[in-house]
Amino acid sequence: MESILQGLQNLIVDWHALIIDAFSWKDVFEVLIIVSILMFLYQKFIKNTQSEKFVKGAFVLVFIWILSEILIAVDLKILGVFLRSVVLFVSLSLIVIFQPELRKLLGYLGQVGFINKLLSGNKNSKNNKSIDVIKEVVEAVKYLSKTHTGALIVFQNDLSNTYKDVGTILNADVSTELILTIFHVNTPLHDGAIVISGSKIISAGVLLPLTEDPKLSWKYGTRHRAAIGMSENSNAACLVVSEETGDVSITMDGTLKKYDDIPTLKADLENILGYKNNDNEDKNHIFSLEKLLSKNKKDEK
Repeated sequence: MESILQGLQNLIVDWHALIIDAFSWKDVFEVLIIVSILMFLYQKFIKNTQSEKFVKGAFVLVFIWILSEILIAVDLKILGVFLRSVVLFVSLSLIVIFQPELRKLLGYLGQVGFINKLLSGNKNSKNNKSIDVIKEVVEAVKYLSKTHTGALIVFQNDLSNTYKDVGTILNADVSTELILTIFHVNTPLHDGAIVISGSKIISAGVLLPLTEDPKLSWKYGTRHRAAIGMSENSNAACLVVSEETGDVSITMDGTLKKYDDIPTLKADLENILGYKNNDNEDKNHIFSLEKLLSKNKKDEK
Protein backbone atom coordinates (compact mmCIF):
# COMPACT_ATOMS: atom_id res chain seq x y z
CA MET A 1 0.00 0.00 0.00
CA GLU A 2 2.81 2.38 0.87
CA SER A 3 4.52 1.65 -2.45
CA ILE A 4 1.31 2.46 -4.32
CA LEU A 5 0.90 5.76 -2.47
CA GLN A 6 4.55 6.61 -3.05
CA GLY A 7 4.22 5.79 -6.74
CA LEU A 8 1.10 7.96 -7.03
CA GLN A 9 2.87 10.83 -5.28
CA ASN A 10 5.86 10.53 -7.59
CA LEU A 11 3.53 10.44 -10.60
CA ILE A 12 1.81 13.65 -9.52
CA VAL A 13 5.17 15.36 -8.98
CA ASP A 14 6.46 14.17 -12.36
CA TRP A 15 3.33 15.28 -14.21
CA HIS A 16 3.39 18.65 -12.48
CA ALA A 17 7.00 19.18 -13.48
CA LEU A 18 6.27 18.00 -17.01
CA ILE A 19 3.37 20.43 -17.41
CA ILE A 20 5.38 23.34 -16.03
CA ASP A 21 8.38 22.61 -18.26
CA ALA A 22 6.56 21.64 -21.44
CA PHE A 23 3.67 24.10 -21.64
CA SER A 24 3.94 27.78 -22.34
CA TRP A 25 1.27 30.40 -23.03
CA LYS A 26 1.65 29.61 -26.72
CA ASP A 27 0.87 25.95 -26.06
CA VAL A 28 -2.20 26.89 -24.04
CA PHE A 29 -3.41 29.07 -26.91
CA GLU A 30 -2.97 26.18 -29.37
CA VAL A 31 -4.89 23.83 -27.08
CA LEU A 32 -7.76 26.33 -26.90
CA ILE A 33 -7.87 26.50 -30.70
CA ILE A 34 -8.05 22.70 -30.95
CA VAL A 35 -10.81 22.57 -28.33
CA SER A 36 -12.76 25.28 -30.19
CA ILE A 37 -12.51 23.35 -33.47
CA LEU A 38 -13.69 20.14 -31.82
CA MET A 39 -16.61 21.94 -30.17
CA PHE A 40 -17.57 23.50 -33.52
CA LEU A 41 -17.56 20.10 -35.24
CA TYR A 42 -19.54 18.59 -32.36
CA GLN A 43 -22.22 21.29 -32.46
CA LYS A 44 -22.51 21.17 -36.26
CA PHE A 45 -22.37 17.47 -37.07
CA ILE A 46 -22.76 15.36 -33.90
CA LYS A 47 -25.09 17.01 -31.38
CA ASN A 48 -28.63 15.54 -31.31
CA THR A 49 -27.68 12.81 -33.78
CA GLN A 50 -27.25 9.07 -33.45
CA SER A 51 -23.47 9.57 -33.42
CA GLU A 52 -23.58 11.53 -30.15
CA LYS A 53 -23.70 8.38 -28.00
CA PHE A 54 -20.64 6.99 -29.80
CA VAL A 55 -18.71 10.21 -29.12
CA LYS A 56 -19.54 9.85 -25.44
CA GLY A 57 -18.26 6.29 -25.65
CA ALA A 58 -15.00 7.59 -27.14
CA PHE A 59 -14.55 9.88 -24.12
CA VAL A 60 -15.04 6.84 -21.89
CA LEU A 61 -12.24 5.08 -23.78
CA VAL A 62 -9.96 8.09 -23.30
CA PHE A 63 -10.72 8.06 -19.58
CA ILE A 64 -9.95 4.33 -19.34
CA TRP A 65 -6.67 4.84 -21.22
CA ILE A 66 -5.63 7.61 -18.79
CA LEU A 67 -6.59 5.37 -15.90
CA SER A 68 -4.47 2.52 -17.32
CA GLU A 69 -1.43 4.80 -17.53
CA ILE A 70 -1.94 5.87 -13.92
CA LEU A 71 -2.22 2.25 -12.78
CA ILE A 72 1.00 1.35 -14.60
CA ALA A 73 2.77 4.36 -13.05
CA VAL A 74 1.76 3.31 -9.49
CA ASP A 75 3.10 -0.22 -10.11
CA LEU A 76 -0.26 -1.92 -10.79
CA LYS A 77 1.05 -3.09 -14.13
CA ILE A 78 -1.15 -6.13 -14.74
CA LEU A 79 -4.41 -4.20 -14.33
CA GLY A 80 -3.01 -1.20 -16.22
CA VAL A 81 -1.81 -3.29 -19.18
CA PHE A 82 -5.16 -5.10 -19.26
CA LEU A 83 -7.12 -1.84 -19.48
CA ARG A 84 -4.70 -0.48 -22.09
CA SER A 85 -5.22 -3.62 -24.19
CA VAL A 86 -8.99 -3.29 -23.94
CA VAL A 87 -8.82 0.32 -25.15
CA LEU A 88 -6.53 -0.67 -28.03
CA PHE A 89 -8.82 -3.54 -29.09
CA VAL A 90 -11.99 -1.40 -28.96
CA SER A 91 -10.28 1.45 -30.83
CA LEU A 92 -9.25 -0.87 -33.68
CA SER A 93 -12.77 -2.30 -33.75
CA LEU A 94 -14.22 1.20 -34.18
CA ILE A 95 -12.34 1.58 -37.46
CA VAL A 96 -14.18 -1.45 -38.83
CA ILE A 97 -17.54 -0.47 -37.32
CA PHE A 98 -17.46 3.09 -38.65
CA GLN A 99 -15.99 2.29 -42.06
CA PRO A 100 -19.06 3.67 -43.96
CA GLU A 101 -19.00 6.90 -41.94
CA LEU A 102 -15.26 7.33 -42.55
CA ARG A 103 -15.73 6.85 -46.29
CA LYS A 104 -18.55 9.42 -46.24
CA LEU A 105 -16.33 11.89 -44.35
CA LEU A 106 -13.46 11.47 -46.82
CA GLY A 107 -15.89 11.98 -49.71
CA TYR A 108 -17.19 15.14 -48.09
CA LEU A 109 -13.68 16.49 -47.59
CA GLY A 110 -12.98 15.84 -51.28
CA GLN A 111 -15.82 18.06 -52.48
CA VAL A 112 -15.00 21.33 -54.20
CA GLY A 113 -15.49 24.29 -51.86
CA PHE A 114 -16.25 22.14 -48.84
CA ILE A 115 -14.87 24.85 -46.51
CA ASN A 116 -17.50 27.33 -47.71
CA LYS A 117 -20.17 24.68 -47.30
CA LEU A 118 -18.88 23.92 -43.81
CA LEU A 119 -18.96 27.55 -42.67
CA SER A 120 -22.01 28.92 -44.44
CA GLY A 121 -23.70 26.57 -46.87
CA ASN A 122 -25.19 24.13 -44.39
CA LYS A 123 -26.40 26.92 -42.15
CA ASN A 124 -28.25 28.68 -44.93
CA SER A 125 -29.73 25.44 -46.11
CA LYS A 126 -30.94 24.63 -42.62
CA ASN A 127 -32.59 28.05 -42.25
CA ASN A 128 -34.32 27.71 -45.61
CA LYS A 129 -35.66 24.29 -44.66
CA SER A 130 -36.79 25.39 -41.20
CA ILE A 131 -38.75 28.30 -42.72
CA ASP A 132 -40.82 25.75 -44.69
CA VAL A 133 -41.58 23.57 -41.66
CA ILE A 134 -44.76 25.46 -40.75
CA LYS A 135 -46.01 25.39 -44.33
CA GLU A 136 -45.44 21.64 -44.65
CA VAL A 137 -47.07 20.87 -41.30
CA VAL A 138 -50.07 23.15 -41.87
CA GLU A 139 -50.75 21.69 -45.32
CA ALA A 140 -50.66 18.19 -43.84
CA VAL A 141 -52.93 19.19 -40.95
CA LYS A 142 -55.49 20.64 -43.38
CA TYR A 143 -55.83 17.31 -45.15
CA LEU A 144 -55.72 15.24 -41.96
CA SER A 145 -58.47 17.35 -40.39
CA LYS A 146 -60.63 17.24 -43.53
CA THR A 147 -60.38 13.45 -43.82
CA HIS A 148 -60.67 12.84 -40.05
CA THR A 149 -57.29 11.12 -39.97
CA GLY A 150 -55.84 10.93 -36.49
CA ALA A 151 -52.35 12.41 -36.00
CA LEU A 152 -49.98 13.35 -33.19
CA ILE A 153 -46.98 15.63 -33.85
CA VAL A 154 -44.39 16.54 -31.20
CA PHE A 155 -42.28 19.71 -31.63
CA GLN A 156 -39.16 19.55 -29.46
CA ASN A 157 -35.54 20.64 -29.64
CA ASP A 158 -34.33 18.95 -26.46
CA LEU A 159 -34.32 15.28 -27.49
CA SER A 160 -33.24 13.93 -24.09
CA ASN A 161 -36.85 13.29 -23.02
CA THR A 162 -38.80 12.45 -26.17
CA TYR A 163 -39.16 8.66 -25.88
CA LYS A 164 -37.96 8.64 -29.51
CA ASP A 165 -36.01 5.40 -29.03
CA VAL A 166 -39.34 3.59 -28.66
CA GLY A 167 -40.27 4.52 -32.22
CA THR A 168 -38.68 4.14 -35.63
CA ILE A 169 -35.76 6.48 -36.36
CA LEU A 170 -36.27 8.44 -39.61
CA ASN A 171 -34.13 11.62 -39.45
CA ALA A 172 -35.90 12.84 -42.61
CA ASP A 173 -36.78 16.32 -43.87
CA VAL A 174 -40.22 17.55 -42.88
CA SER A 175 -42.66 17.34 -45.80
CA THR A 176 -46.41 17.23 -46.24
CA GLU A 177 -46.24 14.01 -48.22
CA LEU A 178 -44.18 12.21 -45.59
CA ILE A 179 -46.47 13.30 -42.73
CA LEU A 180 -49.56 12.14 -44.65
CA THR A 181 -47.88 8.83 -45.47
CA ILE A 182 -46.94 8.17 -41.85
CA PHE A 183 -50.45 8.84 -40.52
CA HIS A 184 -52.27 6.92 -43.25
CA VAL A 185 -54.45 4.31 -41.56
CA ASN A 186 -52.84 1.41 -43.43
CA THR A 187 -49.27 2.18 -42.37
CA PRO A 188 -47.60 0.51 -39.35
CA LEU A 189 -46.59 3.87 -37.80
CA HIS A 190 -49.93 5.72 -37.89
CA ASP A 191 -50.89 4.96 -34.29
CA GLY A 192 -47.82 6.60 -32.72
CA ALA A 193 -46.46 10.15 -32.71
CA ILE A 194 -43.82 11.77 -34.89
CA VAL A 195 -41.08 13.89 -33.30
CA ILE A 196 -40.01 17.03 -35.19
CA SER A 197 -36.81 18.83 -34.21
CA GLY A 198 -35.67 21.72 -36.37
CA SER A 199 -36.42 20.78 -39.97
CA LYS A 200 -36.24 17.02 -39.38
CA ILE A 201 -38.72 14.32 -38.51
CA ILE A 202 -36.51 12.48 -36.04
CA SER A 203 -38.71 9.43 -35.50
CA ALA A 204 -42.21 8.06 -36.03
CA GLY A 205 -44.44 5.59 -34.24
CA VAL A 206 -43.28 7.02 -30.91
CA LEU A 207 -45.16 5.99 -27.78
CA LEU A 208 -45.74 8.87 -25.36
CA PRO A 209 -46.67 8.86 -21.65
CA LEU A 210 -50.39 9.31 -20.94
CA THR A 211 -51.54 12.04 -18.59
CA GLU A 212 -52.79 10.94 -15.16
CA ASP A 213 -54.98 14.01 -14.64
CA PRO A 214 -58.25 12.68 -13.10
CA LYS A 215 -60.13 15.88 -14.06
CA LEU A 216 -59.60 15.39 -17.78
CA SER A 217 -62.86 14.93 -19.67
CA TRP A 218 -63.82 11.43 -20.82
CA LYS A 219 -64.27 12.70 -24.39
CA TYR A 220 -60.50 12.93 -24.93
CA GLY A 221 -59.01 9.78 -26.43
CA THR A 222 -55.56 8.23 -26.26
CA ARG A 223 -53.93 10.74 -28.63
CA HIS A 224 -55.06 13.74 -26.61
CA ARG A 225 -54.06 12.10 -23.34
CA ALA A 226 -50.64 11.25 -24.76
CA ALA A 227 -50.18 14.83 -26.04
CA ILE A 228 -51.09 16.30 -22.64
CA GLY A 229 -48.89 13.77 -20.85
CA MET A 230 -45.91 14.60 -23.07
CA SER A 231 -46.34 18.34 -22.50
CA GLU A 232 -46.53 17.73 -18.74
CA ASN A 233 -43.24 15.82 -18.69
CA SER A 234 -41.19 18.00 -21.07
CA ASN A 235 -40.98 21.38 -22.80
CA ALA A 236 -42.53 19.91 -25.94
CA ALA A 237 -45.55 21.24 -27.83
CA CYS A 238 -47.83 18.55 -29.25
CA LEU A 239 -50.25 18.99 -32.16
CA VAL A 240 -53.23 16.61 -32.22
CA VAL A 241 -55.75 15.88 -34.98
CA SER A 242 -58.83 14.06 -33.73
CA GLU A 243 -59.82 10.97 -35.67
CA GLU A 244 -63.50 11.24 -34.61
CA THR A 245 -64.14 14.96 -35.17
CA GLY A 246 -61.19 16.23 -37.20
CA ASP A 247 -60.55 18.92 -34.56
CA VAL A 248 -57.02 20.31 -34.30
CA SER A 249 -55.46 21.09 -30.90
CA ILE A 250 -52.08 21.97 -29.41
CA THR A 251 -50.96 21.02 -25.92
CA MET A 252 -48.28 22.84 -23.94
CA ASP A 253 -47.38 22.78 -20.28
CA GLY A 254 -50.22 20.33 -19.63
CA THR A 255 -52.89 22.58 -21.18
CA LEU A 256 -54.84 21.97 -24.40
CA LYS A 257 -55.99 24.62 -26.88
CA LYS A 258 -58.44 23.84 -29.71
CA TYR A 259 -58.27 25.64 -33.07
CA ASP A 260 -61.23 26.50 -35.27
CA ASP A 261 -59.30 28.03 -38.15
CA ILE A 262 -55.99 27.43 -39.89
CA PRO A 263 -54.65 31.06 -39.77
CA THR A 264 -54.76 31.06 -35.96
CA LEU A 265 -53.07 27.66 -35.88
CA LYS A 266 -50.35 28.90 -38.23
CA ALA A 267 -49.77 32.04 -36.15
CA ASP A 268 -49.42 30.03 -32.94
CA LEU A 269 -47.03 27.58 -34.62
CA GLU A 270 -44.87 30.54 -35.67
CA ASN A 271 -44.73 31.63 -32.02
CA ILE A 272 -44.00 28.10 -30.83
CA LEU A 273 -41.13 27.63 -33.28
CA GLY A 274 -39.84 31.17 -32.68
CA TYR A 275 -40.42 32.64 -36.14
CA LYS A 276 -40.58 36.43 -36.34
CA ASN A 277 -42.86 38.01 -38.90
CA ASN A 278 -40.89 41.24 -39.35
CA ASP A 279 -40.19 41.82 -43.03
CA ASN A 280 -36.63 43.04 -42.53
CA GLU A 281 -35.52 40.46 -40.00
CA ASP A 282 -34.15 37.00 -40.50
CA LYS A 283 -36.34 34.14 -39.32
CA ASN A 284 -34.44 32.25 -36.66
CA HIS A 285 -35.44 28.88 -35.23
CA ILE A 286 -35.59 29.47 -31.46
CA PHE A 287 -37.87 26.91 -29.82
CA SER A 288 -39.59 29.11 -27.20
CA LEU A 289 -43.00 28.69 -25.57
CA GLU A 290 -43.08 31.60 -23.09
CA LYS A 291 -44.72 34.07 -25.47
CA LEU A 292 -47.55 31.75 -26.47
CA LEU A 293 -48.09 30.45 -22.93
CA SER A 294 -48.54 34.00 -21.59
CA LYS A 295 -50.90 34.75 -24.47
CA ASN A 296 -53.01 31.66 -23.72
CA LYS A 297 -53.23 32.56 -20.04
CA LYS A 298 -54.54 36.03 -20.94
CA ASP A 299 -57.14 34.48 -23.26
CA GLU A 300 -58.31 32.15 -20.49
CA LYS A 301 -58.71 35.06 -18.08
